[in-house]
Amino acid sequence: MLVHITPICGGIFAGRSESAQPLVAYDNLDAIRGPMFQDLYVALLYLRTLVKSTLDMATISTARKLSILARVAAQHAGRTRTLGALLNAGRTTAAHFVRVLGQLWLEVTGFVFLVLSGIGALAFFREYAKYQAGHGASGRLVAAVAFTAMFAWFGVSSFWRVRTKK
Repeated sequence: MLVHITPICGGIFAGRSESAQPLVAYDNLDAIRGPMFQDLYVALLYLRTLVKSTLDMATISTARKLSILARVAAQHAGRTRTLGALLNAGRTTAAHFVRVLGQLWLEVTGFVFLVLSGIGALAFFREYAKYQAGHGASGRLVAAVAFTAMFAWFGVSSFWRVRTKK
């Protein structure tokens, strides 16, 4: 059984086959249509069988079915103004949150790198004191300087990237 919604007007059943005649019919539709009922719609029920799809849904995976459902729902939501506006608002909000979280990530990692650089600087001074006393090796001193410089660069460049993104 198919449902067809159509505006009420004269001759809406003309040209239809006998099998497509509605179950509900009005003798004089023009009599009930007037200035007060210009936008009146009637649902017509037809005795017809639906044509089955040639695509067997049992052979499609559940993930594929869900992706088809999500795509159809998104297309339908995009056509309505309210849901379209909500989707745009969600996309805009998500984009801003991603941007802010990216900046926060750069700031946190920059801070961690600067703290590690500070730890390396403390190790440098400790190794320098040992080197001056004649108990330390120059390789450890060079390693402490390289570690401190590298992590200081990582920290400063991370904050620099935050500033250029703003």
